[in-house]
Amino acid sequence: MEFIEWYPKGYGVAFKVKKKVLEKKSKYQKIEVYETEGFGKLLAIDGTVQLVSEGEKSYHEPLVHPVMLAHPNPKRVLIIGGGDGGTIREVLKHEEVEEAVMVEIDKEVVEISAKHVQIDGGILTRMLNNECKRAKLIIGDGVKFIRENSGFDVIIVDSTDPVGPAEMLFSEEFYKTAYRALNDPGIYVTQAGSVYLFTEELTSAYSKMKKVFDGVYYYSFPVIGYASPWAFLVGIKGEIDFRKVNTEKAKKLNLEYYDPERHEALFQMPKYIREILQRL
Repeated sequence: MEFIEWYPKGYGVAFKVKKKVLEKKSKYQKIEVYETEGFGKLLAIDGTVQLVSEGEKSYHEPLVHPVMLAHPNPKRVLIIGGGDGGTIREVLKHEEVEEAVMVEIDKEVVEISAKHVQIDGGILTRMLNNECKRAKLIIGDGVKFIRENSGFDVIIVDSTDPVGPAEMLFSEEFYKTAYRALNDPGIYVTQAGSVYLFTEELTSAYSKMKKVFDGVYYYSFPVIGYASPWAFLVGIKGEIDFRKVNTEKAKKLNLEYYDPERHEALFQMPKYIREILQRL
């Protein structure tokens, strides 16, 4: 038995699975959990792989830690999405974080992840029960929340791919709202899809971010379970040099995939991507 996610142009990512653990249609999407042969649990939403439990840190570490280590003092963090719990787990490794707010539209993703995926170390259950001192869960629309709230040092968008339902999170209007919601200095990061297969969406998002943020950076990372390399985009408010991170602070984090000592390696990109971005 296999689970296959098909990308554009007939490109697929497949896992051999032992069994389907759960399939449920929530108000917003179809949620599936599988037990794979070699990569632990697989969480899929609307047929797309969100993570495999044995390898998900190859996504969550490069999403979270580069921006957290580039910001001089990230006390207040906003996460849009992230219902599987991996992003909040990584954010809370940073001792200076006083409050992390996670806004997830689908409560069932959080509940299913807490019960069946269990990559969060128990954080999701505590958040669901309002028992997590440094983290707060809000079930609601992230776009609406960010319009009505501000004062964040770091904003992390851990959404589905930049097509379909998540398209609004990659609009110039949303970037303007996020910029306003950031403190100065502040830093914004979003996953931005497959470098090779979502090139148009990636470069479109980069172009829109350049119109809004004081500085924009592209980087990528090979993610287990995705059509890698996987792209990330960073927007800066104020004076932050994203090419420099606090390597001393990083020593406390016990990272497995992202290497702050080789931070510059994140910025490697195919020549044609570099040429496109330089023209924008």
